Amino acid sequence: MVTATAKKHHKDTFEKISPQKRERIIRIATQEFAKNGFKGANINIIAKKAGISIGSMYNYFESKEDLLLTVINEAYKLLEKVLGSVSLENKNFYEKIEELVKAAQKFAREYPEIHQVYLDITSEGLSHLTPRLSKTIEYITIEFYRHELEAAKREGIVRQDVDINVASLCIDNILVLTQFSYTSEYFKERLKLFIGPDALNDDERIVKGVMDFIKNAMMPK
Repeated sequence: MVTATAKKHHKDTFEKISPQKRERIIRIATQEFAKNGFKGANINIIAKKAGISIGSMYNYFESKEDLLLTVINEAYKLLEKVLGSVSLENKNFYEKIEELVKAAQKFAREYPEIHQVYLDITSEGLSHLTPRLSKTIEYITIEFYRHELEAAKREGIVRQDVDINVASLCIDNILVLTQFSYTSEYFKERLKLFIGPDALNDDERIVKGVMDFIKNAMMPK
């Protein structure tokens, strides 16, 4: 996949401190935003827990909004790293999507707080931030799906009448909701209601079910 280049929202001074200090600030901020949401998170508390003064915090970020957007950018980098580690070589379209579903499960379990923050920023209450959010990852995944679907059509393993744009959206929605189903308490319970009380302990069943659904929807009859 293509490398993401998101617009930075921190000041240059943030890049001059040690990587360990930057990582600590981002980690603490992510925890606070995940636990309390953007509106409930307190930048003074974040600074205190990160072991820096509130003056230093504002020396790194213009506002709490900029701190949140920096957290989101770091999450994009982490997601890109996870996706980059997925082996897609010598695999057909369906095998690649299956690897991405497995990666989505793994990423969600390892970084649940990132998904909680993402859920918060998609709420209408934070719609004012939408123009400032980077769409880099979305553009990268859109182009990936389109490219792979076009190739799969040429290979004859995806129906010729499949709308590539709609199919890309549907596949991405499945991956996004799969991640939420392992991180949000609401979506965890929703997963159990649809699939059963042991759904969270049966990753293979989820992967197989998702792939059966995609194949039945897209493979030539």
